[in-house]
Formats: sequence, C-alpha cells, structure tokens
Amino acid sequence: MRVLCAGDEFVGNDLLADAVRAELGAEPEFTELSLPWPVEPFGPVGGVHEASGTEEQVIEALAGAEVAVTQMAPFTKKVFAAAPELKLVSVCRGGPVNVDLAAATEAGVAVTYAPGRNATAAAEFAIGMILAAMRRISTSSAELLGGTWRGDYYAYPNAGLELEGTTVGLVGYGAIGSRVAKVLVAFGSKVLVADPYAKPDQIAADGAELVELEDLLRRSAVVSLHARLTDETRHLINAERLALLPHGAVLVNSARGGLLDYAPLPDLLKSGRLGALALDVYDVEPPPADWALRDAPNVIATPHLAGASRQTAERAARIVAAEVGRYARGEKPANIANPDVLR
Repeated sequence: MRVLCAGDEFVGNDLLADAVRAELGAEPEFTELSLPWPVEPFGPVGGVHEASGTEEQVIEALAGAEVAVTQMAPFTKKVFAAAPELKLVSVCRGGPVNVDLAAATEAGVAVTYAPGRNATAAAEFAIGMILAAMRRISTSSAELLGGTWRGDYYAYPNAGLELEGTTVGLVGYGAIGSRVAKVLVAFGSKVLVADPYAKPDQIAADGAELVELEDLLRRSAVVSLHARLTDETRHLINAERLALLPHGAVLVNSARGGLLDYAPLPDLLKSGRLGALALDVYDVEPPPADWALRDAPNVIATPHLAGASRQTAERAARIVAAEVGRYARGEKPANIANPDVLR
C-alpha cells in the first residue's frame, strides 16, 4: 500500500507516518508532502475551504498512492481526476473542509475525518479566554508591561466578575461545548445552552439548562460560541441578537469567525454595551492592518490557537491512522464524511 503523508507544521509527516506504522504493524510505502500551514495562513484552494498548498503539489505527491492522510492539503475535483488509484483520504480535522466531497464520491474515494480531536484543547482555551476577559488578565498585563499601573481596575465599577454564580451561555453543545459546560458547572456557574441538535437529557445530566438562543442572550453575563459553521449558523450572532445581551456582557468566540457579525462590535465595545470581547477566530484571517477592533477597548485577540496543543496533533494522527487500519482490514470507516461512496 502506498500512503501519502501530506503533513504540515502542526501535524507533521513524522507524526502521521509513525501513527500509520503503529496501526498497520508493517511498513507501507510512504510518499511525503510538507505544507506551510500554520506559518502561512490557510485559504480557499480550487473550490475547497481552509486548505494549504496547491493542487499541483498534491497531484505530484500522490503519484500512485492508494491512501492519503492529511490535515490541510486540498483535495479538489482536479486532484481526484488526476489520482485514479486513490481510495481513501483521511483528514485529521473536525470536518474535511479541505476536500470536495461531491468530487470524492464521484471518484469512489472515501473521506474520513477526526471529530473531537481538539475538543479538550479548545475547551480549555475557551475557559481561559472567559477568565481572561472577565478578570482583565491579558489586557491589564499588556498595560502594565507598557508602563501603566491600572489601580482603577480595583474600583467597584471596574472590577471583574467571578465565574461562581455568574450565568454563562454556550451557543453549541458538541464535543467542545459540553466540556466547557462541565468545567463551568464545577466553578459554580449557571450554564445555559442553545443548540437545536443537542440532547436535553444529556444537558440536564451535565448540570446545564437548554434554552432558546434569544433567551440565552438575554440572560447571560457571558456568552461563548461553540457551534459549527454552516449556512444555517453563519452570522448567527448578528447585530439584532447582540442587542439582546445585558449591558456589559462578555462575548467569547473561539469556534469559527463566520458565526459572528463583526461589524457592530467596535461601537458596542466603545459604548460599554459590550463589556469585553475575546476572540480566537475572525471573519478575515489574519485581520487586516486597518481592523476596526484594534482600537476598541477591552479586546483580547489570539491567532486561532484554541486547538493548538501537542496532544491534539498526536491524537489527530492516531485517528487518521486508525481509519487507514480499518481500510487495510476491509472494515467500515468509523467517521465517514461521504457515506454514499460506501454504496
């Protein structure tokens, strides 16, 4: 079996190859392609989203490969047309947004993905962002290092909030949101959840309350976004819904930039309607030099790091390798993105 490892600077080829070897208990024939993400941002390539590298690079590297394991390589209609021996693309991401699924199915190629691979890292990061925003941890640190001692933050009107006793709303309750909820409940927060696809019994068992989105926004002092980005959820939190938040609320987005309408945010922060904003994802990545939020108060901004833990990379490699093992043994994939191909 010839396997293409199309790794990058996060999930590297060594991790991928070692995981495949361990799964197969044998030494397949490897070819390699090294991609520049995350040193260079991802972007659309040949009709797929969030990919790194070029179609030509992937086509050249595939050359007779039966299986490809990757995180960011673009697998487009053009790539599938040029790779007739390819049968499996195993993507170590929560969703295979770098793959044209219709083209893969037409070409008879199974596409698998890795749900939950970064759930722990992303949940921990979200909790960190919530705490940093509520207690001004990063903004006061930056001011102190810049020479300003903000003793006025201890004044009652400027003092932060504790998680204990605070109502926190979670928009989305998948692998990440559910982990965040359990941590918040342990802190003593009142946790509200808005997710039309979540299981009410599970939410109740976790100590949270399932509500409608508008109700969540009206009642929550802190709102954290954890939904997947779809046509249904794009700009889910828009100007109209942002206006429902209590005065001085904290908003955290470490999920997907497209969930949030960024246009109203600078004015909401400057007026105090929004007390703090913590972002790890953006409508344009990286944000442009004239980004309006650069001059807005009480903003925490990190460069899409929520899933960036070493354990995430190692777990992702193991998940895709397990799918290669199932393929080699003639078993059904565990996480198939295009199930029609199996028919």
